[in-house]
Amino acid sequence: MRRVNLLDLDAASLTAFVASLDEKPFRARQLLRWIHQRGASRFDAMTDLAKSLREQLAARAEVLAPAVVRDTTAADGTRKWLLDVGGGNAIETVFIPEDERGTLCVSTQAGCAMACAFCATGQQGFSRNLTTAEIVGQLWLAEHALRGNRGERAISNVVLMGMGEPLQNLDAVVPALRLMLDDNAYGLSRRRVTVSTSGLVRQMDKLAAQCPVALAVSLHAPNDALRDQLVPLNRKHPLRELMAACRRYLQVAPRDFITFEYVMLDGVNDSDEHARELIALVADVPCKFNLIPFNPFPGTGLRRSSPQRIRAFAQILAEAGIVTTTRKTRGDDIDAACGQLAGEVQDRTRRAERAAKRLVPVVAAAR
Repeated sequence: MRRVNLLDLDAASLTAFVASLDEKPFRARQLLRWIHQRGASRFDAMTDLAKSLREQLAARAEVLAPAVVRDTTAADGTRKWLLDVGGGNAIETVFIPEDERGTLCVSTQAGCAMACAFCATGQQGFSRNLTTAEIVGQLWLAEHALRGNRGERAISNVVLMGMGEPLQNLDAVVPALRLMLDDNAYGLSRRRVTVSTSGLVRQMDKLAAQCPVALAVSLHAPNDALRDQLVPLNRKHPLRELMAACRRYLQVAPRDFITFEYVMLDGVNDSDEHARELIALVADVPCKFNLIPFNPFPGTGLRRSSPQRIRAFAQILAEAGIVTTTRKTRGDDIDAACGQLAGEVQDRTRRAERAAKRLVPVVAAAR
C-alpha cells in the first residue's frame, strides 16, 4: 500500500484521513501540531497519540519533505536551499532575515511556463507543478532548520514568489495556504502570506473565492505593447482585464491594496513617461509599488536601471500619492535575489528555447 504523505493534507483532508482509521477529529488537530509546529516526522515520537494509532500511521502514512541537495548562506544572512523534487528536478527556497521579520520565499513549480524576459526561472522552461507536500514542505524544512534550540518562530512571512506561477497550480497551492494559516499548523495571518502572480485573471478570482491572502501582481510595464514583450501572458490577459481582476480581488482581500511588482530595466521600462503611464493605469486601483532593481543572470542582455533613475522613477510615483518602495537586493552573491532563482529543471516544453528568442526584441529596445 502506498503511504499517504501527511504534508499533502490540510485540516479537512487530514480529518477525513484519520476518520478512515476510525479515529476522532481531534486526532487530526494533534497530528497537525506534531507535524507543523513541532517538526515531527516519526510517529513513535508523537507520544500523546494512542499506540494503536501510531502503529496504523507508521503502516499507512509518512511525513516526507523534499530532500536538501545544497544549503547556502549569503554574506548578508540570506539562506538558500536547493531541494530535490525527483525526476531530475530541483527547486530553490530562500529565507531573508530582517530586523523585524523573517521572510521565506517559496517555489510552487519546477520551472515556470510564463517565460518572462527578466526572470532566470522563466528562461529554464517548465517541468511540472509541485505537490502540496513539496510546497508546504519548504516551510516545514526551513522553519525547523532555523528555529534552533529555543523553539522560537523564525519565519513571520511567507511569499509565494519563488520558482513558478502559483496560480497555475491552485489545486496544490490552496491546501498549502490553508496549512500556513491554520492555528494548529503555522498560524500565519492572511496579511503575512502573499501570493504573487503574473496576471492569471480567472485564477485570481478563484483564489479570492477559495483562500484570499495578500496579493502581489508582477506588472513590470505600463502599457500592453511593452508588457507583451516582457510578460508574454499579457497577450492573453491584457492590462484592462488585469486591472479589473485586481479591483475584484480587493473586495475580499485581507489588505486594502494590491502590491504591484515592477522590475527596473535600464532603457526599457524606467523612463519618466513610463512612470506617468503607470499613474494613469492604476488610478482606480488602491495599490503600492515595489520597485525591484533587476538582478542579472547568465544569458540575459538586460541591464539594471541606475540608482539615480530608480530614485527619480519612485519620486514621480510618490508625488502622485502612491506608496512606493524599492526592494533591497539580498542574497545576490549566491543567486538568491529576486528573479535569479533557477534550480534544476528538466524542460518538457521547449519554453526555454522560445524564451531566448523573445529576448531579442526586448534587448534591442533597450539599446
